[in-house]
Amino acid sequence: MADLDRTEVVPPHQGDLVLPADPLFTRLLTNAYKSRSRVVIRDVNANVEKTAADLLSDVVNFRRVLKAALSKEAIEQISRGKEVIISILAPGGYEFAVGILAVLALGAVASPLSPLVPVKEAAYYVNHARSVAVIMGSMPIHRYSKGGAKVSPDSIKISSNKYVDPNAAGFVIFTSGTTGPPKAAVLRRAAITDGALSFGQQIGLTQDDTSLHLLPVHHATGLWVGFFPLIQAGACLEFKSGSFDPEWTWNRFRRGGITVFSAVPTIWMRLMRYWNEQILKLPTSEIDAYRSGINKVRVCMCGTSALPQPIDDFWARLRNGRRIVLRYGSSEAGVVFNMPFENNADVPDGSVGEYLYDPVATRKAHNEQGWYKTGDIARREGRFYFIAGRENVDILKSGGYKISALDVERELLSLPYIGEAVVVGVPDDEFGQRVAAVVTLRQDEQAQAFYRQHNRDCTKLDIDHLRADLRNRLAGYKLPTLLRIHQGEIPKSATGKVQKKILGPQLFPPDKYVQDSDVQIWSGPGYASLHIQGPNALSAEEQRAEREALDSITRWASDQIVEIFPHAQHSLSMGLGLSQGQPGAGTGAGGTGHPHIPSKSAGKQLEYGCDDNVRDE
Repeated sequence: MADLDRTEVVPPHQGDLVLPADPLFTRLLTNAYKSRSRVVIRDVNANVEKTAADLLSDVVNFRRVLKAALSKEAIEQISRGKEVIISILAPGGYEFAVGILAVLALGAVASPLSPLVPVKEAAYYVNHARSVAVIMGSMPIHRYSKGGAKVSPDSIKISSNKYVDPNAAGFVIFTSGTTGPPKAAVLRRAAITDGALSFGQQIGLTQDDTSLHLLPVHHATGLWVGFFPLIQAGACLEFKSGSFDPEWTWNRFRRGGITVFSAVPTIWMRLMRYWNEQILKLPTSEIDAYRSGINKVRVCMCGTSALPQPIDDFWARLRNGRRIVLRYGSSEAGVVFNMPFENNADVPDGSVGEYLYDPVATRKAHNEQGWYKTGDIARREGRFYFIAGRENVDILKSGGYKISALDVERELLSLPYIGEAVVVGVPDDEFGQRVAAVVTLRQDEQAQAFYRQHNRDCTKLDIDHLRADLRNRLAGYKLPTLLRIHQGEIPKSATGKVQKKILGPQLFPPDKYVQDSDVQIWSGPGYASLHIQGPNALSAEEQRAEREALDSITRWASDQIVEIFPHAQHSLSMGLGLSQGQPGAGTGAGGTGHPHIPSKSAGKQLEYGCDDNVRDE
């Protein structure tokens, strides 16, 4: 009898008011018992506030509606533990929360999709995932309870059946397509609970927290960071989906009550711009009220892509030295680490998953030892790690040199007149690639002061002036040789990412940009320092500045260069089984202290592993 499980000899414990034996629902039910009047979801657009008891009541009622709508075959497959996928096409809000929890309570796999995608693209996602149904959003709130009265937490039970397999598929996220066509990453049910709880513990989430959720819910950040940790902690999740409104957001901070806020670089940039262009024009008392509001936000986070250093520095100044928590991760692996670290602790081991119905992509995503390859380029200098960017879009190869587009973007954004900056590589027959920059121009008071001081036209920027302003910030071979001034905000994806693979060819069409009057082309005379000629050559004045910078480096680094450079060739390994030092945030941030120190290596392809001798990918 030792091998006999009681569930094999008793009737299954199931029913309309029985939730699966899953830590997620155990915690939700516990929260409903502990505080029946506490609001856990506030949907600004729908103008509703719901408690944990309300949420569970609507989940069990909507699950009944959903179950009745599915075929008998689909229900049978779910009961046997098979992967049955249901797509959810809804914006972040209460209806999304009910929908995804109802799918998980049914035992199916949730596949959230953006409600903004074109029909053809949505059809691709649904067909690729082989979804048996699509839950559509934008339905009246009262319809969630159709077919059932309000259910008290006292009536809801947790099944005494076996625990739901934590290794079973929980939800499917279609990647953003940053490194290629979107792939369907399958995340385990354990990721919903363990990953969310781990993250919640890192930032100290409690039921007293309120998080403002402005991000899409069809990608990993919106779910793993913005949704599951909050609802399991019993905190309040305040949704406001739709177009981002910096004025509304600043006023919400000012009213108070928000303690957690996660955003993407685009949002942080727009909030900074609104502060500079609008709030700073107000009376001092009004400015102080806004400053007080943002300083009451206990945890500010940024993910999906790197936060440019000038923007990070702005928020650190505004928040009395407290920096935004920078997250590094992926849809496939979740949050790998946060910056800054506190104790240099190892990152816990994770799970190896799959790309849904794509074994070729799954195999290509790993090396021979089984480590997951992120596609990032990184280097280590001493105790510090530097992520230079995506291998295929952020690492430019010009004249034999590897150039980090993120380095160039960071310095562009440090200029007082640049609003946004994107750097891409444009094919060039002789040098491989040109360094091309597309920028937007600021018109705030700081930018106007710069224009007046340098006697420039605030509506124009020529590439010679740009290169001159960057001359003491970047090595000559990194300076842009193509420039385009973009009117309005630079286009981005639904998750706030710049799709460089698409944007680059659109703005700088290979072999055609020379005929485009909006593209400024720089070509300097003859010889350039560091033996670069052609599109990256320097003028005589630039060469003098370059020599002075190199002389300064030589004097400064004479007693440090031996310590730094022997480590620059090591591959950065992090994530599954990592033991690492405190990471840096870019060139010069890792303790080198000098902005002009060249790197011996642009780095190796980043893998999840724990081996300093990982081969160069």
